[in-house]
Amino acid sequence: MGKRRFEVPAAVGDWVIAVGVASLMLGTGWSGEDLGTGLHLPGYALLALGGLALAARRRAPVVVLAVTGLCAVGYQAAGFDVLAVPYLVAVYGAVRAGHRVRAVTASITLLVTLQLTALALRDGAAATVSVQARSTLELAWLIAAFAAGEALRQAEQRADEAERTREETARRRADEERLHIARELHDSLTHQISVIKVQSEVVVHVARRRGENVPEALLAIQEAARDASRELRATLSVLRDDDTTPPPGLGHIPELVERAGRSGLEATLTIEGQRHDVPTAVGRTAYRIVQESLTNVVRHAAASTASVRIDYRPDALSLRIDDDGKATPDTAPVPGIGLLGMRERVTALGGRLRAEPRTKGGFTVQVELPVDRTS
Repeated sequence: MGKRRFEVPAAVGDWVIAVGVASLMLGTGWSGEDLGTGLHLPGYALLALGGLALAARRRAPVVVLAVTGLCAVGYQAAGFDVLAVPYLVAVYGAVRAGHRVRAVTASITLLVTLQLTALALRDGAAATVSVQARSTLELAWLIAAFAAGEALRQAEQRADEAERTREETARRRADEERLHIARELHDSLTHQISVIKVQSEVVVHVARRRGENVPEALLAIQEAARDASRELRATLSVLRDDDTTPPPGLGHIPELVERAGRSGLEATLTIEGQRHDVPTAVGRTAYRIVQESLTNVVRHAAASTASVRIDYRPDALSLRIDDDGKATPDTAPVPGIGLLGMRERVTALGGRLRAEPRTKGGFTVQVELPVDRTS
């Protein structure tokens, strides 16, 4: 088993950075204290506020940019001659978020304001040289923060573009494969099913014209051919993204039960609970489960009766199909393609399926499909 990666939530990481920068600013202000204004408390408050504001840099990068800039002017006016680290981080975050023009405008305004504030608090030629040197240093740091934010923004854009390209390529390949399957189905099955349908209809028509009794098996073949032709057309329409033919769903289950009854099986349908709309995928899966189950009963179970129960629950749709066939726990059939297909359909929707022989003989299929009624 591979090791599980532990990822720190972004909000927690932002708070860690904010507290760390605030602590750095307070420590720097304390160690370099050379105050002549007597504004100790407001200055320390602004140092802390500038750092803590970084906790919101992802959610409101422009607001944080403005707050840290004002704090930088404030604590310099209070006599704290420290580098505006919170503002540098805010510039990085704003540029990374795409606010490059605002970051440049705010930075130029801040540099001018800081220089004027420093000149107002200090006198003499030496002070002017010191302010100019400090401005040069701050400009260099601002350029570095801007470049780092821009580099990461472009890297993220390239990554997003690559991801979109991969998704589009996968979607295009899926569309091509779907159309290929549709063509294969059309070319290989449509003709054969049409032949069966036409031949069975001709035989039934001729027998009725002669006044002969039409065997139930022949009528079942005719009906099955019609249904197969209709379902094949619906499947091809779905594969070709044609929504004009609605897919089969819960409303078509009574037809399945009635058709099973015409094949000689005593089939019943029971619906419990308060009916409500279910997602199309759930209704289609329920239809396929009942269809496959009744087909297996008719073909393999040697049963005389079968029952279908649909139970509408608030958060799920429950199905149960029982028969009185020859299956027993000691002679459990080997799961075939049909049963595997049912299980795959149910699992894809997050549901549960239980298919097994009954203790007193026969077979039961129980399915529970979750229904998200909030979507």
